[in-house]
Amino acid sequence: MAGQRMSVTRRTVLRGAVAAGALAGAAATLRPTAAVADPGRRVVVLGGGVAGLTAAHELAERGFDVTVYERRALGGKARSIAVPGTGRDGRPELWGEHGFRFFPGFYKHIPDTMRRIPFAGNANGVWDNLVAAPEARFSRQNAPDTIIPMGRAGKPWATPDDFRETVGSAISTSTKMTDTDALYFANRLLVFNTSCDARRYGQWDKVPWREYVGAGRRSTEFRMLLSRTLTTLLVAAKDDLASTLTIGNMGEQFLGNPLEVGNDGALDRLLNGATNEAWINPWVARLRDLGVKFVSGEVRGLEVADGRISAARIVDASGAAQQVEADYFVTALSTEVARTLWTPEILALRPDLAGMSQLMVDWMTGIQFFMRTQTDIARGHVAYVDSPWSLTSIAQNQFWNRTPLTGFGDGSVRDCLSVDISDWNTPGMLYGKPAKECSPDEISREVWAQLKAHLNDEHVLLRDEDLHSWFLDTGITWDAAQHRNANADPLLINTAGSWALRPVSHTAGLENLFLAGDYVRTNVDLATMEGASEAARTAVNALLDVSGSNAPRCRLFTLYRATELEPFRQLDIGRYAAGQSNLFDAPL
Repeated sequence: MAGQRMSVTRRTVLRGAVAAGALAGAAATLRPTAAVADPGRRVVVLGGGVAGLTAAHELAERGFDVTVYERRALGGKARSIAVPGTGRDGRPELWGEHGFRFFPGFYKHIPDTMRRIPFAGNANGVWDNLVAAPEARFSRQNAPDTIIPMGRAGKPWATPDDFRETVGSAISTSTKMTDTDALYFANRLLVFNTSCDARRYGQWDKVPWREYVGAGRRSTEFRMLLSRTLTTLLVAAKDDLASTLTIGNMGEQFLGNPLEVGNDGALDRLLNGATNEAWINPWVARLRDLGVKFVSGEVRGLEVADGRISAARIVDASGAAQQVEADYFVTALSTEVARTLWTPEILALRPDLAGMSQLMVDWMTGIQFFMRTQTDIARGHVAYVDSPWSLTSIAQNQFWNRTPLTGFGDGSVRDCLSVDISDWNTPGMLYGKPAKECSPDEISREVWAQLKAHLNDEHVLLRDEDLHSWFLDTGITWDAAQHRNANADPLLINTAGSWALRPVSHTAGLENLFLAGDYVRTNVDLATMEGASEAARTAVNALLDVSGSNAPRCRLFTLYRATELEPFRQLDIGRYAAGQSNLFDAPL
């Protein structure tokens, strides 16, 4: 079908989610002076998730004329999802989620943006809607559970021996792991933390986490907690696939920084309300106030002329095909969508994009259980260590101080147990099938059974009669004929060796194309909203360079590295170049 060529106009504005008038008013009062877009400053952003909204935000503040195209819903995987038909007597509908939100203290790009999103009554904008979770629970089936305080812990350390003893002691005390296993893991973390960049990217990225920690030769507790659970919690990946570079980076932040040096806030944070209310809707209102336009449309291809992207082929909400022109194009699409756009012509100009075809995606998706009673499971996140589907959860009402759950739905819901399913490939305990082969009703029953198996072994914490209803992420669709689910929102998995397959945000090969997805090489190196934000900022900085803009560049942050270990990292540069092992890398 021939498309109609068009330029971006304000008449194509997406009539999507709009924040309340009070929020828009607050945004207007804090609006900075923005320059009128000059010729050559039109930007099309493809994708309205965290990466796309971040890119639009940074560009609009710098005077660019920005239009965002989003095929489904603004906020992407981070959005809330209204549960249809649940509102009663003037109350809004219950909120579902793709998965519960988690804002670790070492996140810096997302918090920096949140401080620039006005929110009525908040001095620091949306950032003030973050609240700390004081503890985490590791729940075992037919075994005592472990509750770990999430505040600052441990003591300062100054030497590698101090590091091993401090981290090892913290692990053995909090997990009931043997001192031998705990000290061994602490030493593996020390090896990574004292490795130079060349070793991290050249050696450890190619090694699966299970192999790196020698899980096959350790205790069952070690394998379950520090190999299997750690990887599924962080990247929804199996420990025999996950890159040591990625998991090691996260270990360096969570375990190698007990005093939370340089953190933006508490180690474990979440929002004080539904994500759309507490973050996404105010963000969209802010961007509208800055002049950003939102269009409902799905990108179907990119046109190339004279070494540049000349237009994007868009199918709008009515099904009509259009050719959208702009000076610059930012692709803020997920891995599996973006790589469908790389035609032979584009790959000839940007051969580094070819590796994306080998990147692995998997599923990590949420289901919410709405409860008639307040749950008393943990004052924070819960990991169900022995669950076949690698479940984690958070009881939300204890943190939703803005609007308690009784203010939604029919008024009888008093809590929401929001659960992430990280393993969709392992057979469950109830039906003996993986989640990918279970109907939505079977998924809800299976997850509920796995939760009860962990939580009801000593005291009954979950009762069937307290369950009001449940909601499965709408990205999961069931094909009854094929007896299989499809997932519209898979997650990039950083498998061993995947760093070399991931592209940078921009090269001279395609001058006006910039990549802002979480598959782009970033410092945080994890498919998260923080990675998406960092990638978007990197894309915007490259766009500013190409356009010749003198606007301030976006702030970019680095992950924490202990200064006490820097001399050993410097020493490791020479050892790695000479083919020697890390100084602390004893045989497994």
